[in-house]
Amino acid sequence: MSAAENGARLLVRNLEAQGVEHVFGIPGAKIDPVFNALADSTIKTVVCRHEQNAAFIAGGLGRLTGRAGVVLVTSGPGVSNLATGLATANTEGDPIVALGGAVPVADRLKLTHQSMNTVAMLRPITKYTAEIDSPAAISEAIAAAFRAAESGRPGAAFLSLPKDVMKAEVSGNVLTPATIATQGPADTDAIAAAATLIDAAERPVVLLGMLASQPAVAAAVRSLLSKAALAVAGTYQAAGVVPRERLDCFAGRVGLFHNQPADRLLDAADLVVTVGFDPVEYDPALWNRGRKRKLIHIDCVPAEIDNDYRPDLELLGSSAATLRALADLVKSRPRPAQAGLLAEIQRGRAALAAEAATRTGTPVHPLRLVEELQKLVDDDVTLCSDMGSFHIWMARHLISHRPRQIMISNGQQTLGVALPWAIAACLANPGGKVISVSGDGGFLFSAVELETAVRLKCNFVHLVWIDGSYDMVGIQEVAAYGRESGVRFGPVDVVKFAESMGAHGLRIESPDQVGPVLRRAMAMDGPVIVGVPVDYRDNPGLMAALHPDVII
Repeated sequence: MSAAENGARLLVRNLEAQGVEHVFGIPGAKIDPVFNALADSTIKTVVCRHEQNAAFIAGGLGRLTGRAGVVLVTSGPGVSNLATGLATANTEGDPIVALGGAVPVADRLKLTHQSMNTVAMLRPITKYTAEIDSPAAISEAIAAAFRAAESGRPGAAFLSLPKDVMKAEVSGNVLTPATIATQGPADTDAIAAAATLIDAAERPVVLLGMLASQPAVAAAVRSLLSKAALAVAGTYQAAGVVPRERLDCFAGRVGLFHNQPADRLLDAADLVVTVGFDPVEYDPALWNRGRKRKLIHIDCVPAEIDNDYRPDLELLGSSAATLRALADLVKSRPRPAQAGLLAEIQRGRAALAAEAATRTGTPVHPLRLVEELQKLVDDDVTLCSDMGSFHIWMARHLISHRPRQIMISNGQQTLGVALPWAIAACLANPGGKVISVSGDGGFLFSAVELETAVRLKCNFVHLVWIDGSYDMVGIQEVAAYGRESGVRFGPVDVVKFAESMGAHGLRIESPDQVGPVLRRAMAMDGPVIVGVPVDYRDNPGLMAALHPDVII
């Protein structure tokens, strides 16, 4: 059998035709034919230190580029370790194709080494899952997986690759790149009806969701806001869609707890227009329960109907094309019923920034850290956020004007994503500036991948907020039970940890050091870990009940 005639090489040729530049993963005996074929390809194989992190990197690359990232792992636990990464990508709308080794087809029903029904295991958390049980199906399955991952609301696809199928002789055509059907705008009458509802409303609000941050959709949102200057709120994943010149219309971000200025805007709305919104981002029971106002749903997929989210109009199709058509019909007019509240919110935003500069105590207050980060996050910087109470401070108060500039896990709220996403950001935009942030709890979930970042010569700064606990869990436990349980852990010297991996390590001890140390870190080559002790005493206020004067 010649080197060009087995299933693994046909699979790799399909990946090359699809335009895949990197494959992330960990090898093993059941998948070694594919790793062997990759060695002769144009694709760069990136060996990772854990399969979950490999999936995070591939999913992050998918979000940043719009093209599915690829992860390749061996059978059994190699595939089961993908579960969290695939669930995260599928919930967050990040395109990813996962390829997992498997025992030979004849052994898949036996209790043999690393046999596992991975297709059944991963089907509930993916858009497309299949086992390639014949060499003749390789190209078809690869094309189907990429098409599923990248179309509609993007997400995860998984293919199980039995070793005998990958080693088998095969002759077949390459069917990639998979074509994605282009959608047109929504129904013309529905768009006209939506324009009529918007024009008639006194307090309409546009609620931007995760898919509003897709580049084409974000550009169309901006065209609509330029024409009509509608009031806007956004979920955490919609960060960056509203341009600087329309900041006067932006009430801020909403999510997790119903206590933000933008929640006041939503509560007062007589019409809500959602764009690319998924209920997983912000439970409709928190912002729409008992409301009688009209709802318009603009998306490429139908709404997930529940008791508190039942749109009166669904504008389905290309959201970008729909929004452009809507912008041509909507009339621009003053809405004094909203103007006062929006102006008040702008004053509150300015007051909060001024207050942050006065936070000079030690450990460093989260507001001071956010304000110092705000000075660094210009249009050329990508910020990757992990999960924890620290991310609420950033998601609420760190302003961005570039779509997908701030990456946050808002659906599964997964710990450990920030550092792998930083690697993805470096690969997606070589030479760009990247900052990632985690708490000391989430940091060690994926910190081992720092070695991979060093090997790839990634240039990013990873800021670790240190308090010695899983604080986000703790504040909710105290609110529910009057005490915390199971949230405290021991210290880790992040400077020495970084140095042990071949990276740089720095530490911030006081507020006046934040800006200088971060600027120094950003001037260094290679990954830099910066540790900073934080003062979380105000964190219970993150869950405070909605009040007209609330600022955190």
